[in-house]
This record gives sequence, structure tokens and C-alpha cells, in this order.
Amino acid sequence: MEGSGKHYGILLALSLAIITGALPCCSSQTTRKFQFNIEWKKVTRLCTTKQLLTVNGEYPGPTIAVHEGDNVEIKVKNQIAQNTTLHWHGIRQLRTGWADGPAYVTQCPIRGGQSYTYKFTVTDQRGTLLWHAHYAWQRASVYGALIIYPRIPYPFSRPISAEIPIVFGEWWNGDPDEVEKRMMLTGAGPDSSDAYTMNGLPGPLYPCSNQGKLPVDLSRLKLHNLPAMEDNVFATKFSDKIKSLASPQYPCNVPQTIDKLVITTISLNLQDCPENKTCSGYKGKSFFASMNNQSFVRPSISILESYYKNLTTRSFSSDFPEKPPNSFDYTGGDPLTQNMNTEFGTKLIVVPYGTNVEIVLQDTSFLNLENHPIHVHGHNFFIVGSGSGNFNEAKDPKRYNLVDPPERNTVAVPGGGWAAIRIKADNPGVWFIHCHLEQHTSWGLATGFIVQNGQGPSQSMLPPPQDLPPC
Repeated sequence: MEGSGKHYGILLALSLAIITGALPCCSSQTTRKFQFNIEWKKVTRLCTTKQLLTVNGEYPGPTIAVHEGDNVEIKVKNQIAQNTTLHWHGIRQLRTGWADGPAYVTQCPIRGGQSYTYKFTVTDQRGTLLWHAHYAWQRASVYGALIIYPRIPYPFSRPISAEIPIVFGEWWNGDPDEVEKRMMLTGAGPDSSDAYTMNGLPGPLYPCSNQGKLPVDLSRLKLHNLPAMEDNVFATKFSDKIKSLASPQYPCNVPQTIDKLVITTISLNLQDCPENKTCSGYKGKSFFASMNNQSFVRPSISILESYYKNLTTRSFSSDFPEKPPNSFDYTGGDPLTQNMNTEFGTKLIVVPYGTNVEIVLQDTSFLNLENHPIHVHGHNFFIVGSGSGNFNEAKDPKRYNLVDPPERNTVAVPGGGWAAIRIKADNPGVWFIHCHLEQHTSWGLATGFIVQNGQGPSQSMLPPPQDLPPC
């Protein structure tokens, strides 16, 4: 992607409820076990048949359905020659960072022929989430819905007879891993995906796309007056209407004061081409991405393991800059007159347990004004404010919503604007923060933060499991 509106690695899970009969709402706490086999499966889409990476031969992968409060065990057996990891997107992983999944952040990959069991408890969460691979670009096909049923009946006047997960994704006729490798080798933008999908199926306007049907007839749905792909005004009006319930039963525990403020730019970058190399990015340079001009580099060993075992290593440092290195008109002016080189490293934020952290995410106009979906692992957060242009530290916080802001795990930073989030850092461990556009993460638009242990076992990390994959 060279600053275009075409996005890569789009994944979104939702549940479509059919209201007629009845569904069970809850169950007593239990341990729910799943077996996931990573394997190749021959799949045909868009007149193209290829070997596709799958879980249990399914595309998309199996739906994980659990109840609030359940213990979950998912044994992953890697039956391919490549490495892999899986991530349970939106699960807070309280004290169980070993089960979070991002490769070289919380674990080393599961090698071919090996197995690893992800164990976690679903605590105070409910709704439809997502699971997906978190190694290279494997989540192009390795993904599925993760449904958490509440422990109380649904607040609907009519009962529900069925729930149908719908997962949005993309299809490549080629190999997505080769797309990433070529992108990083040449410095150019990646090839576009060939289709958007719903539950693994392209729409009927794509070639050879009548092999299967969606699990529900969407022709009851009124599709008129849809917004344009990049209608920022519509998107802003819609997102501004999303609020927390802020009720006695579901309180909005947004931090009213903060202990640490981090203001970070989110940038696409152009790196000067090294000597004796040909780069295919814009103006013969290489595309990268950064936060506060730091392009994240994953180390060769797990950051979480290095931190937990207090290993003497240079795999990471705790000096991520908490403000942009230089102040300028982030969203205006001619970006091509700027020095768009970045620095490379594995710099993290370190905070004590219980710290109230505010992070202001500032988009820049480097190469393109982009709407970046920034995902935070291990914590939910509150989106207390957003706006267009440059964040004003003196004025903008005065209009924050500290009453009923939405609680999320991913925030869409407005193109040419900013978003402010507040986090109660109450989950000890190492947690990844990154753009959920796949090529931007590959280019380095990421960082992470370490939450130190608090007082006593309940505020401390659990020890690593015995089957944790070795580095």
C-alpha cells in the first residue's frame, strides 16, 4: 500500500442475531477445551485454486464459543513447516501474558511439528471478538470468531433463536507471505488483495464467486445511503455516538486523573536507500512506519520471557520517547519537504502496576493522511477524546469525555487528526501496541509497554507454562 485507501489484513467479527426463539444465556464456570491443527487445505476462490493455511482445514477457522468466567484451553498443533502463533484479539489475558500470542513479544513461535496450549480465563468480558494468527501475515487466512456469552439474559424484549457470526476478511490469489517478503526486500508497497470477503466468501460481483452462499440472506437489509470508503465526516459522527453504558451494573471506570502522559506521532516514513542496494519505494527509497520516529524491531527472543527471567540482553530497552522528538505541523504542509527517515529499535514504555496512563495518538501527513486502527494488547481503554488537525495539549483535554467514553481495545485514529485514550495499567506483563493494518506493523508502526508486578500474587504475573515454545 503506497498511501492508498486500500487496506490490508482487514478482520472484523460480529454476530448477527435472529430474533425468534430462545438461546441459552449462561452456564456455570467450566473449562472449555479446543483442538486447533494448523494445516494446509486446497481452497478455490476467484477462479484460483491454491494451498491455503487453515485451522482444522476450515476457512475461516472454527468459532470459539465460551461463557463469561470460563477457563479456556486451546491446544495448537503446528502441522506445517513454518512457525506460527495465535492471538485472542480483545481477551485481556489477566496475568496470563504467555497466552497472548504476538510472536517475539509474548512468546517465541510454535515450530513445525510442535504444540502449545494457550490457557486463559475470560474475566468480566462479553460479546463478539476475534482470534487470528500473529506471525508474519498468516492471519490473512488463519482467523475466526470468538464469542463470549454473558452470564445474564440478553436485554432484548424478544428471544433469540440463533446467532450467526460474520467475519470480514480478504483474499489473495497469491501467497500473502510472499507479498510481505517482497515488500520488505524491495522497500516498495505491497500488492493489493484481490477481494474482500464475508466468512471467507467474496461477493457475487467477483469472478467465480457463486460457489457458496453466506449463512444468512442479507437481502432484508437496507443498503441504501451507505457512506463512501473514506468518508471521515460520516465516520466521526458515527463513532462520536458510541458511549459506555455507565450504569451501576456496568460502570464506566475511566481514570479521572493520569500519572503518565505519552504523546506519540503515527507516521509512514521514507527511508534513504542504503548504498549498493536498489529500493523500489517512492523516489527510490524504502517505506517504513513509526511511532515518535521509532520503527519497532521484533527481537529474536521473546520480550516477555527476557523480562520475566531478567535476562541480560539487548533485546529491548525502556526508553520509548514520551513526546515527539521534534515539534512541527504534523498534519499540514508539504510532507515531501521533510526528512522522513526513521530510527530502528525495540523501545518500550515501562509503568508500575496501577498507573493511569494517557496516550495521545497523533496522525501525520507523511506520505498520506491515514486512518490507523491502533490495537492495545492486554488492556481495554477508554477513548476520551479525538479531533482533527494537531492535538493541543493546553486546550483539547478540556473537552474530554470523562463520564461515559467508549471502552475499546482498538481505536481508529482519524486521518489527519488525533485520538486520546486512557488506560488503567492493572495487568502485569509485556503488551504489544500496534497498527492493525498488516503492512504498517511490518514496517514498524508499533511499540509496547511493560506493566510491572504490583503487591502480592494477585497483582503479579503467573509463571510461564511448561510447554512454552523455546526460542
